[in-house]
Parts: sequence; structure tokens; C-alpha cells
Amino acid sequence: MVEEPKKIDVERIRKAVAEILLALGEDVDREGLRKTPDRVARMYAELLGGTFEDPHVHLQSVFTEKYDEIVLLRNIPFYSVCEHHLLPFIGKAHVAYLPTGKVLGVSKLARIVDCFARRLQAQERLTGQIADFLMQNLKPLGVAVVLQASHSCMTIRGIRKPGSEMVTSALRGIFKRDARSRAEVLHLMHNDRP
Repeated sequence: MVEEPKKIDVERIRKAVAEILLALGEDVDREGLRKTPDRVARMYAELLGGTFEDPHVHLQSVFTEKYDEIVLLRNIPFYSVCEHHLLPFIGKAHVAYLPTGKVLGVSKLARIVDCFARRLQAQERLTGQIADFLMQNLKPLGVAVVLQASHSCMTIRGIRKPGSEMVTSALRGIFKRDARSRAEVLHLMHNDRP
């Protein structure tokens, strides 16, 4: 018997949201809230749509290319949901690798970022997952991933520090071992001129 693929249980989320509204003392039948549980359930299904997505589907566009310099895609917009407070964090990803005869279609780098970002996450884990996935599957000499994000759990609640930005990096292979290669890739990621 073939096992059915896992998916987000939208109906269960809808019921849970209705319970939260009731716990807040709200009337779930009033006009403004009548469709809220359904809207929130669909929102979570959209925001967390990468939960059961296999990032390997984005490796179908790998090409043989004699190119042995850094490949970098900067300023990839992403959003994710913090697993600690279920609030969004939004930012930019910079992803680079040093190929060994194989290059990935450029849009696939952004799709891989989205696949891992659209899950309940911690930014540190997200950064490492992207780097490890590319390192294991492209077999490059090195991978560098830097994420910059604003976390709603810090800007609209708790310490309330709007404008703060968390930066994480994951360096693999030559970018971790070799100071000159690391300096070059980080310079390319954060400067407008090579």
C-alpha cells in the first residue's frame, strides 16, 4: 500500500484558531471574525507550504559548465515563521557556491531558499540547511550562505526593537577553510562592486 504524502491539516488549524478566538473572549460568529479561522488556516498553509516539500525537485536544472569562479545570487527576498512565537521573520538571503563543473539554474537557488524558509524555523537552522543541501547535492568546492532578517518576535513584542536585524552565516568547504576565499565571497555578498 502506497503511503499518502503528508500535508498541512487546514481543517485542524481552522478549529484551533476558533478556539484561540474563544479563549480571547471573542464571539466567533460576529461579522468581522466569522471567516477568520478559515483565513488564518489558509495563511498558515501558504506560509508553511515548504514543510513537506522536497527540495530535491529543484535540482533538475543542473548543467555541465566549465566555470570555476564564484556563483552568487544576492538579495533573495524570503519570509519564514519563527517556531518559538509563530511570528514571521522577513529578510534577504545571499547564496554562493564555487562549482566543480556543474552549475544550478539561477532561479533554483531562490526556490531552494523558499523551500527551507517556508517551514517553522530558527534563522540559524535555516541558514545551515540551505548551505548543507547545496554542499551535499552540488558537490561544489564551497558554499556560503548569509541571511539578514527582521524578526517580528523582537520588533512588535517582547523587547520591541524595530529596525534590528539578525545576520547569520553558514560557510562550507573552501569558504570555511581558506581565509582569502572567505573574504572574497563575503566581499561580493555585501558590496555593490566586485
